Amino acid sequence: MKKTFIQLGIVLSLISCGQNTEEKDTAEKQETPKNTEETQQKVPEPIPAETNDNYNTEVVVEGIAIPWGIDFLPDNSMLITDKSGDIYHYKDGQKQKLSNVPEVYVRGQGGLLDIAVHPDYANNGWIYFTYASSEGEGEGGNTAIARAKIDGTQLTNVEVLYKAGPNTTKGQHFGSRISFDKEGYLYFSAGERGARDKNPQDITRDNGKVYRLNDDGSIPQDNPFVGEDNAKEAIYSYGHRNPQGMILNPETGEIWVHEHGPQGGDEINVVKAGANYGWPVVTYGENYDSTPITDERSRPEFEDPIFYWLPSIAPSGFAYVTSEEYPELQGNLLAGSLKFQYLELLILDGKKITKREKLVENVGRLREVVEGPDGNIYLGVEGKGVLKLVKKAE
Repeated sequence: MKKTFIQLGIVLSLISCGQNTEEKDTAEKQETPKNTEETQQKVPEPIPAETNDNYNTEVVVEGIAIPWGIDFLPDNSMLITDKSGDIYHYKDGQKQKLSNVPEVYVRGQGGLLDIAVHPDYANNGWIYFTYASSEGEGEGGNTAIARAKIDGTQLTNVEVLYKAGPNTTKGQHFGSRISFDKEGYLYFSAGERGARDKNPQDITRDNGKVYRLNDDGSIPQDNPFVGEDNAKEAIYSYGHRNPQGMILNPETGEIWVHEHGPQGGDEINVVKAGANYGWPVVTYGENYDSTPITDERSRPEFEDPIFYWLPSIAPSGFAYVTSEEYPELQGNLLAGSLKFQYLELLILDGKKITKREKLVENVGRLREVVEGPDGNIYLGVEGKGVLKLVKKAE
């Protein structure tokens, strides 16, 4: 059983998710979900973040209002999404906007989101991106994932691989991040779209889920809900709120996500096949009016997080550091904070967070964090563009 809050009333009064467009949740209860096979170890209490002033930043790419996703082609050039609906190719110091991007539904937290280059891009030329789309049933939009190829300055061979539905005009919780595992499976997240009491606990509905596809968009036959009546067979895990960080842990081969909690309770979760992460039946957070969502933090049928933030930092962007350019950071995690506008270092011991440090404070709303093939850490910062993390001279 997870530990309870310490000084709950004092601490939670300070909490805010930090997303400007987050809408308040209702306090309705949820039915008990299905069991999962295993539960996590006890979750440690949150720990305060210390200050580390050994780093600075340099601007690499200017003129991108909300650089939501960043990835790299084999020639080390950079692909960058702008939430407003543009994809940029940055190469040899020049930024080129790509044409033929699908129409993007821009509302609240929705827009053009993450981007990922296929691990075998050199042979197949595919790139993948998630975005809010108005295609499909209902008014508004919902999260979609597509793939395409680049021909000069335009996208070609654009294919929508999966579109969550139905659409809704709500402006929150689209997700969305993309990752490939070591076997080449494609994962992406979609937030619960503000329908917390309908979507995340129901595998017959999209949203509040992590999905797994083959790289061509087909559904792997060993996905956990293949063959279940009315289930969305692309679902890999469920009971999520709004995952905006997703990585492949290169040491374990697992997909890890971090996700926004409500007021309080942002989490880091290890994604497991068929696992239910409990939202909103269990949570460390509360409603934005400080009323409780539930008094439960854990149940045996739910997968516990390995870590939660208190107060919330509103995390976006996630990286596992392997680079020899930053030997002091190797084997640890980086996450951006939208609310507090700094880069966070999370020191790992296996699956336990032992220390937190605030790097480059007051940098701005930090939307994306990636490690480039050149070994540098790149940051997508709202209103500034793409920055590089640099160590201060000793």
